[in-house]
Amino acid sequence: MHKSSTAILAAIVFTAGASLHRAEQPAASTSRETSDIAVTIYNDNLGLVKETRTLSLRTGVSEMRYMDVAGQINPRTVHMVSLTGPDDLEVLEQNYEYDLISPEKLMERFIGREVTLIFPADGERAPEREVKARLVSTTGGMVYEIGGQFHVNPPARVVLPEIPGGLISVPTLVWSLKNKGAASQKVETSYLTGGLSWSADYVSVVDAADTKLDLTGWVTLDNTSGASYANARLKLVAGDIHRAEPEIRMTAASMEYGMAKSQPAFAEESFFEYHLYTLDRPTTIKDRQTKQIALMEAAGIPLRKIYLLTGEASYYQMKLGLLGTNQKVGVFLEIDNTAKNGLGLPLPRGVVRLYKKDGSGSLQFIGEDRIQHTPKDEKVTLKVGDAFDVVADRTQTDFRAVSGGRYDAESEFEIKIRNHKEEPVTVTVREPVPGDWKVLTETHPHTKRDAHTIEFSVPVPPGGESVLRYRVAVDWN
Repeated sequence: MHKSSTAILAAIVFTAGASLHRAEQPAASTSRETSDIAVTIYNDNLGLVKETRTLSLRTGVSEMRYMDVAGQINPRTVHMVSLTGPDDLEVLEQNYEYDLISPEKLMERFIGREVTLIFPADGERAPEREVKARLVSTTGGMVYEIGGQFHVNPPARVVLPEIPGGLISVPTLVWSLKNKGAASQKVETSYLTGGLSWSADYVSVVDAADTKLDLTGWVTLDNTSGASYANARLKLVAGDIHRAEPEIRMTAASMEYGMAKSQPAFAEESFFEYHLYTLDRPTTIKDRQTKQIALMEAAGIPLRKIYLLTGEASYYQMKLGLLGTNQKVGVFLEIDNTAKNGLGLPLPRGVVRLYKKDGSGSLQFIGEDRIQHTPKDEKVTLKVGDAFDVVADRTQTDFRAVSGGRYDAESEFEIKIRNHKEEPVTVTVREPVPGDWKVLTETHPHTKRDAHTIEFSVPVPPGGESVLRYRVAVDWN
């Protein structure tokens, strides 16, 4: 039976000092030497990492291992410059090493070589013993040759004489550097990496009368880049960046966040054709972590509650009769993103989750919707759900083909809207009509929303019914 990676690693022991001192090791720099780090995160699985480290360098040409970079780094985007002496340090060659140490890779490197197996003691009957063995195969399990016989997955731990060359423990940039300056230089390294993304999440509480709402915005960061960023200066870019090669989006495996109310901590500014949000303090973004930070907060925003019944363009093309009973009436909330309403700031795209207090004062979830990037002074429309107590019956009462005139056909409709609530409602009936059209008769005045849409506003009394009737001529050409 094949051992798990954890079991194999636990069974592998290295002979101390065997290969690590065989040759002079190249200079190395780790994240512990980072004095400053800045992270800019975009909406679509992209981050820009910029960090400052002090490197100890040899004069002339030497190798430097720049360790602890993101596992999803795009090595083509790496840029390094010396802040101490920009003209004194030159990168001659760069390699990105990501062949990381794992139990499987270690054992694969020793196929055909001799290793030591240590069998555990068997109580008082047999002491712990060491056996020299030749590793034959690692496919589906461990096969060893011992004394001319082959043993599959023997119950022993493995002792390896050395760490094979070429394997590293963390993703690493290996530079060939030419240094003409000081032995200690402060350098700035920047690169793009996948596995970093952010989105906005909003929590909205609607008041008892459905006339106002409170809105709190949160920034949600997802980090699956393969690196952690301690005390980073954080910037977020809202907007649709064009990418030459889209990358696969990853999903965070853990979540760490708080939902207690706090003051928004981001300063917003226009940046090229996007918007930039800068956190007013450093923050640590751990690998495989979801983090939330307060973005904005506004209270008492006036809202409009809209009941919407929508038809279909196919209704006008043939004789149909009864089109539906108890048709659903959608419920929408609409606000204006203006300074007058306590907003008036760019709202990054994200999900708005809506809540309302019940009769006992407890908050209950009433629906959610996704908004796109919304500039200031624009409307925000949220689909909450479908009304329970407002329903409609729709019937095509007449259809007649017309010949020899401008229009191809005439259709007549009757829409009965029933309101089982204790207060009046007004339902917007939105009818998508194909081709050219003309309303011939109507019980309620229509509005031409656009070239292919008719809208009617239909008041319905509490516990009552209203009937909308209209006739329309349509030219499909």
